[in-house]
Parts: sequence; structure tokens; C-alpha cells
Amino acid sequence: MTIPKLIILILSIFFTKPIQSTTHFIKSTTNDTTPKQYFEVTHPLPTDNITPSCSVNLLNHTFSNTTNTSSVTVNYTTPPDTCNWSIAVLQFQAECKDEQYDRIAGIWINGIELLRTSTAQPTENGSFWNVRKDEFGDEFYSNLALQLLYPYNNPADSIVPISASGGVNESFWFRIEDEFDVKTQKVQISNKTYKAVLELYVSFHGNDESWYMNPSDSYVETNHLSTGQAHGAYREVLVTIDGKLVGAVVPFPVISTRGINRLFWDPVVSIGAFNLPSYDIDLTPFLGILLDEKNHTIGIKIADGISFWLVDANLHLWFDKSNVVKAKTLKSNVPTMEVQRSTEFELLDGEFEIQGERESKVTGWVYSSAGNLQTQCTEKIKFKSKLKYKDQGTKKELDQKYKRKTRIKITNEVGKVVDSLEVKFKYPLKISIETKPGLDIGTSVMTTKVVQERSERFYGGKELMVLSHKQNCTGLVVVKGSSVLSGSAETQQNYNYNNGRGCYSRVVDVVGGVVVGDDTSSICVSDVNW
Repeated sequence: MTIPKLIILILSIFFTKPIQSTTHFIKSTTNDTTPKQYFEVTHPLPTDNITPSCSVNLLNHTFSNTTNTSSVTVNYTTPPDTCNWSIAVLQFQAECKDEQYDRIAGIWINGIELLRTSTAQPTENGSFWNVRKDEFGDEFYSNLALQLLYPYNNPADSIVPISASGGVNESFWFRIEDEFDVKTQKVQISNKTYKAVLELYVSFHGNDESWYMNPSDSYVETNHLSTGQAHGAYREVLVTIDGKLVGAVVPFPVISTRGINRLFWDPVVSIGAFNLPSYDIDLTPFLGILLDEKNHTIGIKIADGISFWLVDANLHLWFDKSNVVKAKTLKSNVPTMEVQRSTEFELLDGEFEIQGERESKVTGWVYSSAGNLQTQCTEKIKFKSKLKYKDQGTKKELDQKYKRKTRIKITNEVGKVVDSLEVKFKYPLKISIETKPGLDIGTSVMTTKVVQERSERFYGGKELMVLSHKQNCTGLVVVKGSSVLSGSAETQQNYNYNNGRGCYSRVVDVVGGVVVGDDTSSICVSDVNW
């Protein structure tokens, strides 16, 4: 195997703001006055042990106030001619020494999103964290799993941003305010395109930051509650071409670094908090619509969404080097989710259950220099959420399940299968929050528990990639308003990864903000019941 020549692209960010109060800080349990490092449990990159040919410092910047949206733009400087490289790694370095917490951040090049991340919690002595992400190159390993299919094992020839104009205040993401808000962009793609994949980036904020815990509108209205966190606990990102639904995903419920019990995420953040997952929708069967040298409208909306969501997408395109490509969409059946809702409550006690299913099937052929290849995509999604409010609404229990199974089959002119891929996603989530009066006036004691899993499996004749990431958290916290006064927490995260060439396992145990166990191994562990 040829060893790739590596280049490191470095971004250094510093958050600072005058201190108004220390109640948002995570208090140190030791006399150590050095800044605290936060991290997300993940697997090493294939490039981690490669000495880079060179490094390029893209940005050094200090944000003094990010209460409202804030952005900075700099010109990209290409690597020097003396730097011989074939793969690039983005290295994001950040430090916080003030009250700026629970912020979202994105990194783009010409409107193409490379990374979406969030900030660690502030501490009395400051906090810092790093994120590394493979981006592109001859030995490109990305989250675009569909690239694994023959003959699509090379990185895209072009990436078209589906994003906002990039104003000074709003960056490049679209802001979606409700379920009727549709963000669109016109695109015209090359008639040499033989494959297209849309990569979605999405995060949820405001009244939808914890959408998975939202009760029904009728519950909030009947009890005359002042909260805007309502409209039920089902959300889905919908993608359209010229107004017609072509794909959808229920996003993984990333818990913010202050979510449920902020002591859970010290110093290990929740699953996906530092590197929010993106989601792929294969648009290859729709090239029969797109390859007419006309403008077409790509739309993104949030089913049942309320304010607010930040979304954008990257349209990855592969070009035939020799021929003009012909294509035809043979069948397109992507229905909306069949959602059933059940709401029962009396005063502040109630049960809210939502179930949804969808089966879709899309088929299209593409004629290129590789021959006439037909792509068939079938998908089945199941979503179920049961939310209970007990003891006059002081105890909340969530049991949410999401499964998504996608099968892609490519056949040639005579109907022979030349490749196939099966992808499975499984995102179960259980949350328990019980609130009781504290000993002091105006205080409350919250007993909290989170059990969450992110499991993904890619199979194409053999296992190409398997991921299982689980977190189990229990704790108690004393709060006054939005301020944490004291508390305790225990968190365990189990991470198992198999990329078909080797395995990586890691178990991290945290008690009271201190890592008491951190064990890694190369043993392949299968702990998911598919």
C-alpha cells in the first residue's frame, strides 16, 4: 500500500468574554490551575502516525462575544510548491476562558462545510479541545459510505455547496424556523456526472435543542405553560428536488455540552458533540432528472420542526472523463413518513407516543464509459418515541428508538449484480429526569440518567465498517435557575470500531469530572443486536 503524503490544515480558535458570573463554570475538584482538556471518544485516523510533509495555518482568531451569530472569513492560502501531499487532515484547536458555553461552530471552504462542532464547557481555569478530521486526498476515507461501491471508489470530482450566501452574521448555514420554512438553492450540474451524493449537515437549537423531549402543543397550551419547547418529539430532515421528496433522515440526537446534566460531559463530551455527524442521500437514481442542462431546485426542510435549525449540504459529483453521460429515472417512490400520534394527559401528568414508518424505493440507470449501470436504492425506516410525565410533571422519562436500513444494488446491462451495499443505523435513547425541591429557597435537585447508542454498519459482501458507540450516565445536580450549584455524575462510554482492516475499542469511565479508567485495545468486539 502506498503511504499517503500528509498535509495538516490548522485552525486555532480562542473564545473570550468578560466574566459576569461563575455559576456557569465547572468547578475544579483539585488545586490544579491549568486549563482542562475536553475530548470526544472516537477512533484514531489512519493518518495519525504519519509525519506530515507540511502544515498550513489557515486561521488564528479570537471571538470576544458569540451570544449572537459571529463569523470570520480569511483567504485560503495554498500549500507551498515544496510540500508534496496526497491527503489533507483538518485540525481544529479551540480554547475557552470565559462564560461562552454551548456554542455551535462550522468550518467552510467556499461554502462547502468541512466540520460542524460545538464548544466545551467553561471552567474556572479555562478549557481546551482538539478535533482532527480526514478531508480529502488520493487515499480518501470519508463518511460518504456510498463511495465504497464500484466504480465509485474515488473522491468526488466536484463539490457544489448547498448553503446560504455567507453573510457576515449568518455564516453559510441556512436557518430554519419552523416546519413550513423551506430553504432552496438552484443547481445545474455537468452532463458528464455519473454519480451524485448529497451530504447533509444539521444541528438543532433554541426551542428544538432537545426536540426528543418535547411534549405536544396541546399539553403546553392546556396547562398554560410558558415554554416554547413543544410540538412533539418527532423531527426529520427532508430533501427535495423541484419540490419532490427524494430522501430524508432522522438526525442522531446529539446532546449539547450543557444538556440533561452538564456534569455528565466533563471532560468527555456526549456522542457527536465535537464532530457532529453528517448524513448521505444518494441522488444517483435521480440523474435522469438532473442531467438536462437546466437549473433544478434542491430544497431542505424540517418535518415538525420549530425554531431553530441550522442546515446546509454538500453535493458531491463524479464526472466521466470521456463521455457525455445519459441517465433515466425509472422509479421513484419516496413517501412521507406515516406518523401516528397518541397523547393522553391529566393536568401535568401524561404520555406522548409517536410512531412512524416509511419504505421507499428508487431505481435509475446511468450510461457512461463504465457501461450501462442500474442503481436501485431501497430503504426502510422505523421511529418510535414514548415520553412520560409523572408526579405532576416533575419526573420525565423518554424511550426513543430509530432504525434505518438502506440497500443499494448496482447491476449491469445483462442484470448481473456488480456490487451491493447494505447500511444499517440504530439510535436508541433513554432519558430520565426527576426534579425535587432543594434544601435552600429557590433551588432544585435533579436526578438524571442517560443511556444512548449510536450504531452503524456497512456491509458489501463483507463488513466494510461497523461502529458502536454507547454512553451510560447517572448523576445528581443542584440548580438555581440555570446555574449549577453542586452535584455528582458518573459516565461510561464504550466505543467499538471495525473498518474491515482492523479494530479499535475504547472504554472510558469518569467519576466527578475525573477520568478514572481509559482502556483501549485492538480486539474486535461485537456488542450490537442488529
